[in-house]
Amino acid sequence: MQKLEQIADEVRQIFEARTAARDQALAHARALTRACALSIRAVHRDDTDVMEAHLAEARTLAAELRGRLADYPDLYHAGYTQDALKEYAEANITCRLIRDMSLPTPQELEVTHATYLNGLAEVVGELRRRILDLMRHGYSEEVERLLNHMDEIYAVLVTMDYPDAITNGLRRQTDIVRSILERTRGDVTFSLRSQRLAGAIARLSDQLPGTDHQPPDVTVLPPPEDE
Repeated sequence: MQKLEQIADEVRQIFEARTAARDQALAHARALTRACALSIRAVHRDDTDVMEAHLAEARTLAAELRGRLADYPDLYHAGYTQDALKEYAEANITCRLIRDMSLPTPQELEVTHATYLNGLAEVVGELRRRILDLMRHGYSEEVERLLNHMDEIYAVLVTMDYPDAITNGLRRQTDIVRSILERTRGDVTFSLRSQRLAGAIARLSDQLPGTDHQPPDVTVLPPPEDE
């Protein structure tokens, strides 16, 4: 049975190498996810320098993750790896759209098309967050621009009618995007109507005789936050 022992030794060596590669990939995936989250937080705070620093870190981590798993395609396509790369796609797309820059491509980010589209779907939630922050100061053209991006993203995702095995569960993500888009459109409409109503009341007050031309105290409330 000496041959069997040799086979067992070879298997152990392969398993040791795969286990080490998996452990390193998990660590890189966690670090990549963190860098992406920090870049998104920075762009919401309009801190461009911090955003760029975290995106650069994420770019390095993503490249290292791909390089370390080049010999292990099954580990590269594992859930935790693609989830981290999805966060990478989401962070880059979110930062570009909020900063009104050109959209990065899957080839530029070096992610699979399914991972890119799932990251794109999650961008919609970040755009909603940005819109709600902006509407605290009233309706604006920037709100309209971001809402248009949300519409365009949904319009593309809804056409990707392929099996989940191909798209990595994109259909469910698309349903979530539709729900977020509908709520956001309703919030924007509410804010715009409230702002117009406040302006109309102020103009009417100015036109009434015997008044001191002081508009009534009308507060335009932002839409309620998501629970």
